[in-house]
Amino acid sequence: MKRRITGAIVEVNHTANQFKSSIVLLVDGKHIDVKSMLGLSITLFQDDEFKLEIHGPDEKEAKEAMLDVFAKNGLRVEII
Repeated sequence: MKRRITGAIVEVNHTANQFKSSIVLLVDGKHIDVKSMLGLSITLFQDDEFKLEIHGPDEKEAKEAMLDVFAKNGLRVEII
């Protein structure tokens, strides 16, 4: 399980960094920048359901890519 989550962290982070849009994970009232490997690592190891906020010039493409990468890694996500 730990190896799967580690791979997911790298993939999610890499995908997010391809976009100019702000991509933020909402967890327990905190806002975590998905482009930050450290913040993402702590969050993905603790939770199994996620909410994302995505805003910016390429948000449509970013939303599609983030939904895909979360699903590919077996992680449930809702974009709000």
